[in-house]
Amino acid sequence: MIIKRVGSPMAKNNNYRFQQSLKNPDEFTLTFELVPGRGGCSKEYARILALAENIAKDGRFQAVSITENAGGVAALSPEVLGLEIQKMGLDVIVHFSSKDKNRNQMESLLLAWNRLGIRDLLVITGDYPQKGYQGLPKPVFDLESVHVLNLISKMNKGDFSNTQQSDCIRSTSFCNGVAFSPFKRLEAELMMQYCKLHRKAAQGADYLITQVGYDARKFQEILFYLKENDLALPILGNVFIPNLTVSELMHQGKIPGCIITDRLYEIIKQEGQGPDKGKKARLIRAAKLLAIQQGLGYSGAHLGGPGLKYEDLNFLLEQAADFLPRWQELVPEMNFWHEDGFYLYEKDLQTGLNRMPPSPSKPTPKTAFSLNYHFARLMHILAFEPDGALYQPLKKTCLAFDNSRLDGALTHIEHVIKFLLFECQNCGDCTLGELAFVCPQSGCAKYLVNGPCGGSRDGWCEVYPGKKRCLYVRIYERLKSQGLTQAMQQGFVPPRNWALNNTSSWVNFYRGLDHAGKDR
Repeated sequence: MIIKRVGSPMAKNNNYRFQQSLKNPDEFTLTFELVPGRGGCSKEYARILALAENIAKDGRFQAVSITENAGGVAALSPEVLGLEIQKMGLDVIVHFSSKDKNRNQMESLLLAWNRLGIRDLLVITGDYPQKGYQGLPKPVFDLESVHVLNLISKMNKGDFSNTQQSDCIRSTSFCNGVAFSPFKRLEAELMMQYCKLHRKAAQGADYLITQVGYDARKFQEILFYLKENDLALPILGNVFIPNLTVSELMHQGKIPGCIITDRLYEIIKQEGQGPDKGKKARLIRAAKLLAIQQGLGYSGAHLGGPGLKYEDLNFLLEQAADFLPRWQELVPEMNFWHEDGFYLYEKDLQTGLNRMPPSPSKPTPKTAFSLNYHFARLMHILAFEPDGALYQPLKKTCLAFDNSRLDGALTHIEHVIKFLLFECQNCGDCTLGELAFVCPQSGCAKYLVNGPCGGSRDGWCEVYPGKKRCLYVRIYERLKSQGLTQAMQQGFVPPRNWALNNTSSWVNFYRGLDHAGKDR
């Protein structure tokens, strides 16, 4: 595949060009990421608009993507910039984050965007919020990316069963992109990313965009996995050109999900001593990565970087075209991964890339053994499986307490027991049985129930690095010790039902009020 100019779409709104390009195996799709600032009347906003106009005229790009409150900091709402760029005739991918909105607000916004013709989305859970008005804002995370995909899929089918005006609402027509990171140092981190990918695909993902990294084997790894698991999703490789400041932040782990290893950072620092502060070297490295992605068979590339000019993008694309015929020779140059980092597949010594079969799995750490887990799993089988010895007695007892004078006492007794064992938050809609008996309401900063976010680093939570292990690393280790890791690929855990808050999850389960009880 080669990157072609298809003529300027200026003054002609070429709707769905991005989607058509993704579906065309002979076309290499190019997008560019724009990051709106806090103001819509600033010099930076004018610069972004001018850059978008040049991209629209260029003809080699199919769309630009626009971030929503990147880094967890409040910024201009993305549809404002998106509508202006659409008038230039360029398709727009708007990031749709779940961190700041509850489910009703999400549905309202989606209906508005569909009306406005903003229909290409990148569905993400989003970065944890940072300091705002009068301090740190409340992290919402009412839904996560898997939930949002499920919601949008229903809306695309015209399924508005939860509304009173379902007969008056037409179906939407969103195209759902999702983010994915193969750049995880630990086996547990990486494999849970792949488990969540299965759930995203099942709930309506239309295409993937990778996170930021600079290792050819890692970029090929996900292609192998998609093929091996029959996940027919177009994928765009991330080609990010950082400046020196952003390189340092990524290296320090202060930009979640973006990886610059020690060795690459030392090279970037050395390049930065030149008269252009290493900008040309970083552009050439990006051009090599872009050529490798084309050679590997990616559907396209997602370009980005702070302060870039149109001339920089043109230079990058021209260099990539020159590199493409010999992309395999460049593979040894793009090997910036941790020396102790996990690869899913064995290394092919001839090509420097991967080969089948997958790498042997490492032994489960001793820390994965948990008496708490084994006790909880046994009690779950006995009391909450229909054929369990305690199922019927406990069901009768709980239902007898329900709506009696002892109703509140049962709720408190349950909460105390589960708080001591699991730090229970008394949500009334328990997911312990699906998540290896660790509680996402207390154990995950984003309350995720269908898999991890992309922000963990070296096994630590994005929000509490060095202090709190990622919930899903713990889950993977527990499930692996029992040979149950495949369980995280299947199923769908619905979002928390807040109508059940501070009620007995035992009663809710036996009455069929919670998500687990409804399935029985």
